[in-house]
Amino acid sequence: MKIATLPEIKAVHGTVLYLDGISVSFDGFKALNNLSLAIDAGELRCVIGPNGAGKTTMMDVITGKTRPDEGRAVFGQSADLTRLSEAEIAHQGIGRKFQKPTIFERLSAFENLELAMKADKRVRAALFARLNSEDNDKIAATLTVVGLQESADREAGLLSHGQKQWLEIGMLLVQEPQLLLLDEPVAGMSDQETERTAELFLSLAGTHSLVVVEHDMAFIESIARKVTVLHEGSVLAEGPMEKVKNDPRVIEVYLGR
Repeated sequence: MKIATLPEIKAVHGTVLYLDGISVSFDGFKALNNLSLAIDAGELRCVIGPNGAGKTTMMDVITGKTRPDEGRAVFGQSADLTRLSEAEIAHQGIGRKFQKPTIFERLSAFENLELAMKADKRVRAALFARLNSEDNDKIAATLTVVGLQESADREAGLLSHGQKQWLEIGMLLVQEPQLLLLDEPVAGMSDQETERTAELFLSLAGTHSLVVVEHDMAFIESIARKVTVLHEGSVLAEGPMEKVKNDPRVIEVYLGR
């Protein structure tokens, strides 16, 4: 399937995100334990690990939902995310998609993207402004990228589960993020939808940096370029999928024998 592309977004060269010695404790339990990792601009990074490994907490730290006890989270050239609010972090260019899609089900797919685009402008009056031709073209291109061009006028609540997931990704894309955090994006999808999602993510890599957290190992293998395995709040292993899945430590704690 040929994937449409959006106009190229200029990305920061080098490292787009650097977590440096991040530790987070909840009532004595260390959810993250001196976690350090780096994500390059345009990279598609897969993060796997058993439940309780720290994957969600890691994303909470990156988006400002959780403040670390120790460490830094540096975005771009200098922004320390640990000192910014959730809204400020989103404005920096970080978008997060949760497992359950958050869309406006009574609005059309087009209207969902329109609302997401206007909200990003952070001007109340923009919610009442009419779209110009450039905005219309951008929304149309985004709908094509996520495979919803034929469902532009369809009420979002009538879309399939997979289409709702793609719509929410489109809602992030119209805000032109540098970094996308995607939490179990193919959970509940059909095989065909999962395959289409893999194609979508591969098409986005390069113009965006993507961090994908997922338990579907077949899906991870279909998109993986570099994989990070978390265990007990730290990096257990990292590298190409073939190397990671044959690591005895990963087999022991996650993949099984």
